[in-house]
Amino acid sequence: MGNVLGISARIESRAPMVVFASAKVSFKNGVGDDFRGLKRNGRQITIMSKEGWEAALLDLGKDLHWTTRRANILIKGIDLENTTGEVLKVGSFLVEITGELNPCYRMDEQVAGLTKALTPNWRGGVTCKLLREGIVNEKDSVTFMD
Repeated sequence: MGNVLGISARIESRAPMVVFASAKVSFKNGVGDDFRGLKRNGRQITIMSKEGWEAALLDLGKDLHWTTRRANILIKGIDLENTTGEVLKVGSFLVEITGELNPCYRMDEQVAGLTKALTPNWRGGVTCKLLREGIVNEKDSVTFMD
C-alpha cells in the first residue's frame, strides 16, 4: 500500500502547475480543473511515483520540485512499471492505468536532460482513465484493486 504525497493541475496548456492539499476528481475535469481532465485517449489523469522521480533526479544530479514533471498526482510506495490495465484506488476514486506517461520534449524545455532521466523503468509515471469520481487528499491511501 502507498499514499498520496502531492496533487496538482493546470488550467491550460503550458500554464504553471497549481498544487492542492485536496481536490475533486471528476469525469468532466479530471483532477481539480485540469485542462487535460476531459477523457480522451486514456490520458485523463497522470500519476507519478516519488521513487521514480527521485531516481530521475539522481541521474540528473539536480533537485527539482515534482511538479516540474507536470503530473497530477505524486504517490509513494507503489511500483507503477508495467501496470497497464491495473486498477488503482486513490483516496475515494478509481482509475485504470492506460499506459506509461512517456516524457516529451517539454521536459527538456524545463531542464536539459530531464526527458532521458525520466525514460527508464516508467519513471515518468502513468496515464489513467477515471472509473469512479471522488476526492483526493494528501496522505490518502493508494492500493491496487484485485
